[in-house]
Amino acid sequence: MLVSLREITQQAADKNCAVAGFNVFGYEDASAVIRAAEKLNAPVILMSNKDAVDYMPLEFYADLFCRLARNAKVPVCIHLDHAKSYELIARAIKAGYTSVMYDGSQLPLEENIRNTKEVVKLAKALDISVEAEIGSVGYSDPNIKIKGVYTKPEEAEIFARETGVDILAVSIGNVHRMEKQGATIQYDLLKEIQEVVPAPIVVHGSTGILDEDMKKLITYRIGKVNIGTALRMAFGSTLREEMERKPNAFDRLELLKSTIDAVEEAAYNKLKLLGF
Repeated sequence: MLVSLREITQQAADKNCAVAGFNVFGYEDASAVIRAAEKLNAPVILMSNKDAVDYMPLEFYADLFCRLARNAKVPVCIHLDHAKSYELIARAIKAGYTSVMYDGSQLPLEENIRNTKEVVKLAKALDISVEAEIGSVGYSDPNIKIKGVYTKPEEAEIFARETGVDILAVSIGNVHRMEKQGATIQYDLLKEIQEVVPAPIVVHGSTGILDEDMKKLITYRIGKVNIGTALRMAFGSTLREEMERKPNAFDRLELLKSTIDAVEEAAYNKLKLLGF
């Protein structure tokens, strides 16, 4: 069933779990995520990131993901991740996304607040959930020039109060696109933020977070955990192995089919870590 982010985070919190948001790029990985979620009776989020919507119009993703969500046996939210423009967010809402993220984390605080408020005004009138980011979650990818800056609790408090966002992404030692685990989560900082921010907290870049930390985050009642690189690695390595195993194969369906089980297993393992 297709639901909003607001509904899905509450459902997870009621189970003492954290809901997983998976960056997906097509039928193979999106259907694999839903299969994993159905096995665990877990609510789940299908997310489109900047790379995805640069590659293909988001309206096409919306059609596919919304249909998969409506046919799923578990609650599924369709979320636009890291959008930096009001126009793209408006398109996503019109296309059928039930949740959007406005990312003004690289802007001055006042401008981030002002822009986020405009998105919240648009979205809430249509019962669409809004995520935003304060502080800056950096990238391990050297081609992406975004540095990590820890979230300041006093800024997070002002931001959450002024914007009224449904859920807030923070920088607490997490890093985007890490291929190996090793991020150092600052739990004292997380606690300080949660003491002054009533909205659920989002942790991006979880592929680089140790399994024991993923389990520990549940005890802090994290609302949402983003997962992307782990699924891309499962997809890419499996596809590469399949092509090496079948050097003469050229049928894309034959080659891509093998990735579904691999992505499902990766998603299943992450969902288990988050309490399902």
